[in-house]
Amino acid sequence: MIKQLSVFVENKPGSLMEVTSKLTEAHINIRAVASFDTPEFGILRLVVDKPAEAKGYLTEKGFVVRVTDVIGVELEDKKGNLNQMLAILAQNGINVRYIYSFVIREGRAPVLVFSTDDYEKAASILKDADVKMVDESDL
Repeated sequence: MIKQLSVFVENKPGSLMEVTSKLTEAHINIRAVASFDTPEFGILRLVVDKPAEAKGYLTEKGFVVRVTDVIGVELEDKKGNLNQMLAILAQNGINVRYIYSFVIREGRAPVLVFSTDDYEKAASILKDADVKMVDESDL
């Protein structure tokens, strides 16, 4: 599993930069980022190199932060690979709540990060299907 931060931010100019500035101050490296919005607020989802430290620092600075587990899988940049992985999950009754990717891994395949209702079952199914699982030490 990979630890992901979810940071609640106002939907206004500069709010995302406030979070990234605080992480920069704390010497936290952002590995992946995705932003989801509603009319009033946004949820900034981050994979960072030091999730516990990042949560503590951001909370200390007044941000509302949750740390959750997500699954990371390495998929070769090849036509149909994402669809194949999603089909395996769907055929086994696994719901994917959201998904995003990151490619900043010098000389290595991109990683897809996703949230699901049943992490253990999803991980087991993907391992059985020879999908390469990624944990924090692989980042």
